[in-house]
Amino acid sequence: MFRTVAELVELADSQKIPVSEVMILQEMDVKNKSREMVFSDMENNLQVMENAIEESLKGVQSVTGLTGGDAVLIQKYMKEKTPLSGNLLMDAVSKAMGTNEVNAAMGMICATPTAGSAGCVPGTLFAVKNQLHPTREQMVRYLFTAGAFGFVVANNAFISGAAGGCQAEVGSASAMAAAAIVEMAGGTPQQSADAFAMTLKNMLGLVCDPVAGLVEVPCVKRNAGGASLAIVSADMALAGVKSRIPCDEVIGAMYRIGKTMPSALRETGEGGLAATPTGRELREKIFGSPVMKE
Repeated sequence: MFRTVAELVELADSQKIPVSEVMILQEMDVKNKSREMVFSDMENNLQVMENAIEESLKGVQSVTGLTGGDAVLIQKYMKEKTPLSGNLLMDAVSKAMGTNEVNAAMGMICATPTAGSAGCVPGTLFAVKNQLHPTREQMVRYLFTAGAFGFVVANNAFISGAAGGCQAEVGSASAMAAAAIVEMAGGTPQQSADAFAMTLKNMLGLVCDPVAGLVEVPCVKRNAGGASLAIVSADMALAGVKSRIPCDEVIGAMYRIGKTMPSALRETGEGGLAATPTGRELREKIFGSPVMKE
């Protein structure tokens, strides 16, 4: 059983197994299930993610009209032009946004770790898949690695925007994705931890300010940013770049920042972008009632 990233890395290194295997063994122990059952459960999550991405690339639209169709636009852009940031990164952006567009359109997604941050992990997975060509087992292990790091965050800080701002949601999700990318690309457990830390460090202080209180704006595009950062951080870690602040300390910093964040910036829809003139107008348009002016 591990509770910190340091313990997770130590277990993986001492037993000479990947982070994903540590998480599989823990799930078997905690849930009293066989390896086959634990693996099957996670494979079901993978299938839900894949279905969501496929659905999004057909084009979806939310009931409010605030979000939808952007994943398709990016795929079209990639076919017609050469993206400045490269095809792999933009593919991840498209699929991360697409997953959240499906969420906003009331489709089925897999919360990783929340619905509002559900795009980062599958978006990056199905983008790097085209370059790394993993087996189905390796794709499932990708989710176990992400889950191992998410487990630490959930038990030492928070993963909900209401508790700690969007740094706790998209911040955690993008960091989980970075750690998983590293393992799939052949990196070490410590490199996964460095990638996680570097990603979360760049998300510290990110507020949760959903326009009209809906998981649409700016949530969908924040998943795009999170997926991008995950890939960049994974590359840095694989290149040998280390986080000067240990992973567990970064998680601790995120927790303390979230505790001091005003309630208006923690999913209430009362501050940040939600409180802009346009944000207020959109809320009134959707719900049909005037919003109190500050």
